[in-house]
Amino acid sequence: MMEAWPTVAWVLLMISVADWLKTVQSRDFTMMDIIMLHPSTTPHPGGFKCFTCQDAADNYECNRWAPDVYCPKDTRYCYTLHVMDNKGDSVSVTKRCVALQDCLLTGCADVTDNGYQVCSSCCEGNICNVLVPRNESSAIFSSTSPLVSSSRRLHPATLSCIIIIIIIIFTAGHV
Repeated sequence: MMEAWPTVAWVLLMISVADWLKTVQSRDFTMMDIIMLHPSTTPHPGGFKCFTCQDAADNYECNRWAPDVYCPKDTRYCYTLHVMDNKGDSVSVTKRCVALQDCLLTGCADVTDNGYQVCSSCCEGNICNVLVPRNESSAIFSSTSPLVSSSRRLHPATLSCIIIIIIIIFTAGHV
């Protein structure tokens, strides 16, 4: 019976090493990965990039294979749509450059047909959409604009009212 203990100890050691290696080889991006994949020089003032993918298997696959191109001039934000199964594992990740109107409805919703959860978020800034939203606290619209506070989430109706007021002021000045 004593000969079995070294084998059991060896198996437990190998399991511990395997778990440690999993954490060492994390599939999350580091700042060094971002710098190497997406250099920060811009072709024109105000140019920015977003991670961009369509229906990637997970966040790592999206960020790893995102094309290194600048967003069109008519966009200002980075959008992320994350679909998860009922265990919280990624089903698909979509990221792209968007205009303000595409950021008005951020948050999470349950899909009743298959038990999936869908979360979306928007952010303003160069490659700011490195992470995916996983719950209501990360499915937000974060902006550096004075109209939108990054420390709290504006209700879409409030943001819509602000936009309507700006449009009225802008058109009144051009009449």
